[in-house]
Amino acid sequence: MRAFTAAAVQVRPRAETLTPESVKLNVEHALEQVERCVEDTGAELVVLPESVTTGFTPGCPPEALWELVSDVPGPLSEAFQETARRLGVHLVWGSYERGAEPGIVYNSAALAGPDGDVRGIYRKTHPYCTELRSRGGWVTPGDDVCVVDTELGRIGMIICFDGDFPELSRITAVRGAEVVVRPSALLRSADLWELTNRARAYDNHVFVVGANCTGTDPAGVLYFGNSMIVTPIADVVARAATHECWISARLDPDTAMRSLTPGSSVGQGFDHLAERNLELVRRYADDLAGEADTSFPYGG
Repeated sequence: MRAFTAAAVQVRPRAETLTPESVKLNVEHALEQVERCVEDTGAELVVLPESVTTGFTPGCPPEALWELVSDVPGPLSEAFQETARRLGVHLVWGSYERGAEPGIVYNSAALAGPDGDVRGIYRKTHPYCTELRSRGGWVTPGDDVCVVDTELGRIGMIICFDGDFPELSRITAVRGAEVVVRPSALLRSADLWELTNRARAYDNHVFVVGANCTGTDPAGVLYFGNSMIVTPIADVVARAATHECWISARLDPDTAMRSLTPGSSVGQGFDHLAERNLELVRRYADDLAGEADTSFPYGG
């Protein structure tokens, strides 16, 4: 990894019934903000929120959503790819992705390089309970991890609720990720958003770039923004407000792990990845892969 500037662009979807025209306008608006961000910050990696083409809660059944979105690469991704090429940046965006059959929709993130080519696609492996098609929602889970080798470094992708699951970020880091991007439309609280971003960064000694949605989606759901960039020692070095805006920070591998705590004269003395007790991990691998439930009642 080399030093570079990363940015998270916090945008709002159109709060209206989804149509091909509203999807087109969402894309145009997001990319206008990306262009302004790059002009302002010089960022080489720009991350947009989850489901930026439609808004998170589509307000329509999966069969109708399938008709409104496209494959990746595909017609909907072309504008993102062209923007990445024209600006010479690495661009990550969240979008629902059309599956092989009508009604099969993935919640995906894609990374386009400065040449405009799609370098990687990640399909959300832990959809939020309300979005799961098996629970009355609209999304089919993905089943793979994505780490992309780029000119900047190795970039891993997770999406929103994925950040609640330490195992996914750990696998992503063990597979070489130096930066983990987290396009999101988080529905819970700013406290939980910060907690999970900082924990996943610190657990795995990676940079985390979390781009969260703001505004209201087609189903009237409200989002609180607070996009953030976190260092490998859990220091929040950039944080957005609740309205549309962008944030940026310099990600420098030479200083990322210099201090035990932010600004401290005490040096970092350990590496969470190197110091894992692998014998213990192997012994309890079946437990980690087995089903489990909380001991406490939950649900409305």
